[in-house]
Amino acid sequence: MYALLFRDTGLSVWQISSLFALWSVTGVLLEVPSGAWADSVSRRRLLWIGPLLTAVGFALWTLLPSYGAFALGFVLWGAGGALASGACEALAYDELERLGAADRYARVMGRARAAGLVAVMAATGLAGPVFAWGGHTAVGAASVLVCLLAAATAARLPEHRTPVAGQDSWTATLKAGLAEARADRSVRGALLLVPAVTAVWGALDEYTPLLVRDTGVSDALVPYLLLLIWAGATAGGLLAGAGERLGPKGLAALLAGAALALAVGAGAGTLAGIALVALAFGGFQAASVLADARLQQRIDDSGRATLTSVAGLGTDLATVAVYVGYGALGTATGHGTAFVWFAVPYLVTALLLAARGRAARG
Repeated sequence: MYALLFRDTGLSVWQISSLFALWSVTGVLLEVPSGAWADSVSRRRLLWIGPLLTAVGFALWTLLPSYGAFALGFVLWGAGGALASGACEALAYDELERLGAADRYARVMGRARAAGLVAVMAATGLAGPVFAWGGHTAVGAASVLVCLLAAATAARLPEHRTPVAGQDSWTATLKAGLAEARADRSVRGALLLVPAVTAVWGALDEYTPLLVRDTGVSDALVPYLLLLIWAGATAGGLLAGAGERLGPKGLAALLAGAALALAVGAGAGTLAGIALVALAFGGFQAASVLADARLQQRIDDSGRATLTSVAGLGTDLATVAVYVGYGALGTATGHGTAFVWFAVPYLVTALLLAARGRAARG
């Protein structure tokens, strides 16, 4: 709903895009240092600090709705996200490995993301009546409360890892992680695949309320159609475990199918088209989980959060590019056409993966 808050406050599409870009730039600046820090200190600690920063940002949006407050809120949200990025995946993989269940990482993370999306859908379903009752103020207050609950939950996560002796600074950890990426071609490929799969649809998500509004429905119905989109993404997370055996060609087919569904659905500008967008988001979610799982399987424990954050940095940089491009396309052509154009990068990635599969067989 915050895209609607920005619009209702009087911000233009370019101003909204600049806020999203600032959000990603914050992540770009903090992503890798925070990941290296997570390999040097308690990952659980970073996971509960992050939501507290986000809560402060949402409070600013609610109490002082203006471009400046929105910008500061996104900086805090970006910082909180950077603290969790890499630390969450690394903590999950290490705990599964300790239990002898590392091969279940994709299934577990897919379910975790699905659970998160169920929470998003529940919040989206409640956003309509909450907004009708108390406007943006009520929605903002609920967002702050949820962040506080997330921090309390993160503080209770299990952690049995001890930082490696001799890596008492995040800079030393960062150097070790980057050295691993330089030395192993498979690690480099896995690092590049994560942003290629994750960045575009993650950025487009921020514009889905505007895409839905352009179908002609009332603002009160927007949350329910967003609910449909995230139901698709949830299904994709739940099915990710079943895709663990997919090779490059299988993943290419998944991405190509999702890209076509996105282009046709967004270009239609109808309620039926939104259902295709939901299907596309399901495919992209499954592919994102699988790309992350491939990365975790290829990196060493001591630099796991660092290299996961390097992949996150690539995602953030690509996301900034999408926001800038969307600002131009959305202004010139409308939201539906902009979504269609941003399906193209997935077709390119699918072609590259298919070619890689053929080369591996040869």
